[in-house]
Amino acid sequence: MKPHDRHRHRRRPRRPNGAAGFTLIEIMITVAILGILASIALPSYRDYIRRGQLPEAFGAMGDYRLKMEQYFQDYRNYGTGGLCANGANAPSWNTFVPSGTPKFTYACTSTATGYTLTATGSGGQAVGHVYTINEANVQRTTTFKGASVSKNCWLVRGTEC
Repeated sequence: MKPHDRHRHRRRPRRPNGAAGFTLIEIMITVAILGILASIALPSYRDYIRRGQLPEAFGAMGDYRLKMEQYFQDYRNYGTGGLCANGANAPSWNTFVPSGTPKFTYACTSTATGYTLTATGSGGQAVGHVYTINEANVQRTTTFKGASVSKNCWLVRGTEC
């Protein structure tokens, strides 16, 4: 046997007591990979949750808009003194406030011939979003992901309609 051949068949030394496990470098590489994956996945997941909470406002404002139009048909105005649907025989504000919408708060201002409904994010990932709609069905986004914007649509994903 040649001197360099005996090293070719050398076995890896056994650990004491036959213990098996991972080396420190293997664990560090695994932790680094998991950290990179988490840094990509968590923001995507939060954005997914945020996009799922926004339609709550759109549905509630659509329903509220319908009620305002019904009020206008009955009383030929949208309310007086800046208050929506407050004329004689008008239902109270509480009947117009959508129920079961914990992620948004709603406000309404009116003139005799117009109104503006506003949904403001107040919980979850919806915080930092403000949407409006008026009697002409002009949908606007005034705040999106905490930044002021001025778009004539309801933004959900990007910053373009």
